[in-house]
Amino acid sequence: MDEIKFKPLIGFFGQPLYIVLSLIISIPVFLVIETYAKSIEIHEDEAVAFAGTVFFFIGLFTGRYVAQIWTARLTVLPKQISFGLFILIIVCIGWLFFHADFPLRGRIAINLLLSWVPFMLISLALGALIKIVHAISENQLRDAKTMAAHSKSELHLLQSQLSPHFLFNTLNNMYGLSITDHEKIPALLLKLSELLRYSVYDATEIYVPLKDEVAYVNNYIDFEKIRIGDRLVLTTEIEEAIVPEIKIAPMLLIVFIENAFKHSKNTIDEKIYIDIKLKTWGNSILFSVKNSYGKEENVQPTLNKNSGFGLDNVSKRLNLLYTGEHELNIKKDNSFYNVILHLKMK
Repeated sequence: MDEIKFKPLIGFFGQPLYIVLSLIISIPVFLVIETYAKSIEIHEDEAVAFAGTVFFFIGLFTGRYVAQIWTARLTVLPKQISFGLFILIIVCIGWLFFHADFPLRGRIAINLLLSWVPFMLISLALGALIKIVHAISENQLRDAKTMAAHSKSELHLLQSQLSPHFLFNTLNNMYGLSITDHEKIPALLLKLSELLRYSVYDATEIYVPLKDEVAYVNNYIDFEKIRIGDRLVLTTEIEEAIVPEIKIAPMLLIVFIENAFKHSKNTIDEKIYIDIKLKTWGNSILFSVKNSYGKEENVQPTLNKNSGFGLDNVSKRLNLLYTGEHELNIKKDNSFYNVILHLKMK
């Protein structure tokens, strides 16, 4: 009940802190007004200074209250209005100084009017200008928090989709092997359990140590070695001595490596050629994967919905987590796909 009773006052004055600050600032404001009143020959200078201080802060809060009504959803500073308020304040201050030097002799009432009107305009304009700047800052911060929360939710959704996607592809491959080369299945299941343990339990953070991601990549490569066998011609240059402080988004690189094995296995050539490189340089992570593919394969390795779920997912995650901090190039020549990715270290 008390909260409802004082709600209009809270709406007008804002937070209690504003009232405390006003009381503190009122002392120098009173002294300035008193000095000004003396300069224009007003005898009751203390009474005028007290009244002027009270009305100054009433005008300040009135300007603030009026401004907050139409700044509720503003996120961009209205330049013309803000500039107009600023010029109004400067002109009124200039007039007060001019009037202090050249008051009308013997015209106390007119002098009071000529000083009171610009004085009130200063307080109203200043209150409105402060509220406009403050409200826009608050609105921008609120929108930024909302966008960040939305991006985080989208990121968790994308991340949660990776494990089922990987499991689906892997089980499809294992189904074929269970018919043609079933003796490899036990070793593959063991490797698969290690891969799933990482993706389900260890890769839940936004960023994970790069060395853990490298271990996961190596496990996946071992998995594919067992599955493909002697047909695979694999070259790897993967940096192992990586400090724990270097982090990367989890299961980011594996999408490109999995895609390389998927494309290369469809070739009609006797051998499958894959080259994987990963190293750190300065404050960057440098990654590349190159794989052979069959000439009959017409799939373009571009980041769109036709490239499959994996590449579309990694494209969105790169845009969310590495905005302006990554460079991805995917090239194709007569015999090879080549993916080159530069990431800024986290």
